[in-house]
Amino acid sequence: MTDNNYIIEVNESSFIQDVVERSRKQPVIVDFWAPWCGPCRMLSPTLERITKEANGAFTLAKINTDENQRLAVQYGVQGIPAVKIFRDGKVAGEFVGALPEPKVREFIKKYAPNPSDLMMTAAQDLARAQRWTEAETAYRHALSADPNNAPLALELSKVLLHLGKGSEAVTLLEAIPSGAREIEAAQKLLAVARCLSVTPVAGAQEIDQMYAEVGQLAGEGKYTEAMDGLLNVLRRNRSYRNGEAKQALLGLFELLGSDPIVRDYQRQLANVLF
Repeated sequence: MTDNNYIIEVNESSFIQDVVERSRKQPVIVDFWAPWCGPCRMLSPTLERITKEANGAFTLAKINTDENQRLAVQYGVQGIPAVKIFRDGKVAGEFVGALPEPKVREFIKKYAPNPSDLMMTAAQDLARAQRWTEAETAYRHALSADPNNAPLALELSKVLLHLGKGSEAVTLLEAIPSGAREIEAAQKLLAVARCLSVTPVAGAQEIDQMYAEVGQLAGEGKYTEAMDGLLNVLRRNRSYRNGEAKQALLGLFELLGSDPIVRDYQRQLANVLF
């Protein structure tokens, strides 16, 4: 046993209990290695680091092939490091060699999702059912466990927009790093979030009042009326607020995703702009 309860040394006598039986309750990643193996020494810290980060989502079992040759033969180990993941008592996946860390993480995520992945799946199910309040709670719980997860932040932002919480969505979306894959979607949604946060001002110009009304409509979930309002704003001024009205409409497209109504409004936007 190492200094982490989920990183264990396994031999032939403990294999059935520590790998096969344990894998019926949670995934077990088996690392076949040897002290003389250079690639093993490269891969081992990566596996151990990811295991510690997972905090109990799976167990890492390390098997010295020099001392456990029969296990290596039994599981067809012909080159090391050899990594096999056990689920329900059987090998579910494997790879050989010292893969780069992103590839190792990709492999593990496929067979042994971490707690935040599982929580995100549950939150997505609630969002698909349009149970927005419950989805918000679920996403916040997942994000608290993994605060730097940009996909989680993006999905929570969408739920907040559906709930009309523009200011909170702004805070989340502005925190998504510029290098994240989600940044393009985040920028579109940010325009919607800012639109929701616009406060009507007495005596404002008519176009400004129209834009403030759009934010109110979107915050109430009246997306068709909000998109009609944005098109009307753009018909009056295609570069209104330095293009923010256009970005807000694109953001609503992003928020509504595959809703059939989006395609119709995309055509209307093209007619207004071109």
